[in-house]
Amino acid sequence: MNSGDIAYVLICSALVLFMTPGLAFFYGGLVQRKNVVNTMMACVAIMGISIVMWVLFGYSLAFGGNHGGIIGDFRWFGFEGVTGEAGPYASNIPHIAFAIFQMMFAVITPALITGALVGRVRFKALLIFVVLWSIIVYYPMAHMVWGEGGLLAKLGSVDFAGGNVVHISSGVSALILAIILGKRKGYEHNIYRIHNIPFVTLGAAILWFGWFGFNSGSALGANGLAAHAFLTTAVSAAAALLSWMAIDYISEGKPTLVGASTGLVVGLVAITPGAGFVPVWAAFIIGALVSPICYFGVKFIKGKLKIDDALDAFGCHGIGGIWGGIATGLFAKSSINSVAKWDGLFFGDIKLFVAQIVGILITIVVACVGTLICVGIIRIFMPLRVSEKEEQIGLDISEHGESAYPTFTGLDS
Repeated sequence: MNSGDIAYVLICSALVLFMTPGLAFFYGGLVQRKNVVNTMMACVAIMGISIVMWVLFGYSLAFGGNHGGIIGDFRWFGFEGVTGEAGPYASNIPHIAFAIFQMMFAVITPALITGALVGRVRFKALLIFVVLWSIIVYYPMAHMVWGEGGLLAKLGSVDFAGGNVVHISSGVSALILAIILGKRKGYEHNIYRIHNIPFVTLGAAILWFGWFGFNSGSALGANGLAAHAFLTTAVSAAAALLSWMAIDYISEGKPTLVGASTGLVVGLVAITPGAGFVPVWAAFIIGALVSPICYFGVKFIKGKLKIDDALDAFGCHGIGGIWGGIATGLFAKSSINSVAKWDGLFFGDIKLFVAQIVGILITIVVACVGTLICVGIIRIFMPLRVSEKEEQIGLDISEHGESAYPTFTGLDS
């Protein structure tokens, strides 16, 4: 084992955990004043739930053993047998370090879903959903992509840091939940003003900072591949930021800070599956194109389909993740990372591209079916949505008895 690699992976693990508070600020800044606490509290609570579940049984189900290429078993229940010795997934770092790194992915993934649901979901129902969704969707997806004998890995599909596992799965589930919950009260008439733009930018900056751990840490060592993933991550985010600014100029006549912040985030989403597979020049293309793809995708979802994906969880993470998976099939090179069995379509081989499309479709099906199962179970015991009165008051007061700005005397619609 290598002490430098161990230190790097542990630092990257901390960076990935820091992304979830960053997400709380990003989402919290985008909502109305009366729902800030509830929005941020969802991310905070998920940090606790996901870590406890991961140590008790989540890691074992995702990475312990193999059943049909879909799920593991309970051999590592409570991290029993997950020691300081090298494990089956990396020879250069302790098994426990690998498990810790993967734990942080299990934390942020369900938190991404909450962006589609703000202002109308019952907090207890949300927490139960997170528990069920982690078991039914996340752990199987992690196993299929990264676990020993995983189904998608066997098909030749690649996902460096979580395009399928994190972004597509959470984004699709967010869309299904938004449809089931229905629109916020007065959605088609009210103007939902962003209440704190500095929060949005602070959150985006923390996400960018943490994402270097998210992507480059997935090399599982302080090596050349980590440096490559670090650079492609920076390039894609920067290109997407500038691309979204250009869209703002063209459509609104002025660049916006919220637009630039959103652009850098979708650039990070898009490069995630291919960060350790695609050339640096391809990261420019991936980032530059993801902003218009997501921008017009959001317009279509909200304008044409009239779906209230409140903070564009599917519009950014779902659509951005799908583009990233496709782009990996276009631009990946096996010479950069031999985990890719073939080069991308751009280099004349169609096999990886087809495997990527199949992997994306399987992820969408798992997320859709899994989300519907979770909702069906929850509805047996409680409603998903708060009452109209609670929604009008705001979920900060009705669900938590707290106010983010107790001295504020204005009115929220």
